[in-house]
Amino acid sequence: MTVVQERSAEAAAKPAARKFSYSSDDIKRMLPHRWPMLMIDRAHDVVPGVSGRGVKSVSVNEPFFAGHYPDHSIMPGVMIVEAMAQLVAVVYVAENVESGVTGGDPSEGVGYLGSISSMKFSRLVVPGDQLQLEARLGQRLGGLRQVSVRATVGSETAASGSLIVTTERKPQGRRA
Repeated sequence: MTVVQERSAEAAAKPAARKFSYSSDDIKRMLPHRWPMLMIDRAHDVVPGVSGRGVKSVSVNEPFFAGHYPDHSIMPGVMIVEAMAQLVAVVYVAENVESGVTGGDPSEGVGYLGSISSMKFSRLVVPGDQLQLEARLGQRLGGLRQVSVRATVGSETAASGSLIVTTERKPQGRRA
């Protein structure tokens, strides 16, 4: 993990927000996801509990390319959304990790994706692209959190919209 402190002109009156960077190994300690469902390679500019940026390098070896338009490889939109949701989880888990609140496994604090709204897909994502992910956490609604997300390739927006995530995970009982 790397810590970066930045000050902008408009934030001169406030203390600088600490920004953190997380490697893929750090992310594996923060999230319960593993290959082939770990969809984020790196996170940076993370202000715990507030916002962050991430990277997903798209490789032709991703398992979904074998069955999703195999003659015209494009990344499924649901996988782009999943990558953005995983960045969201890093941002809110970082709040506990960096404040020292978590006593156990930080990945146990990762909740679920509850809702996707106003998601717009504007550009195809293909092997060789590098998805730049952005997440800004919004209003808390009890155990839910609104989030604005965006994924870009270069200067082009690939997807953007809003998510609602749960901020905790509860075990599900088996139903008869």
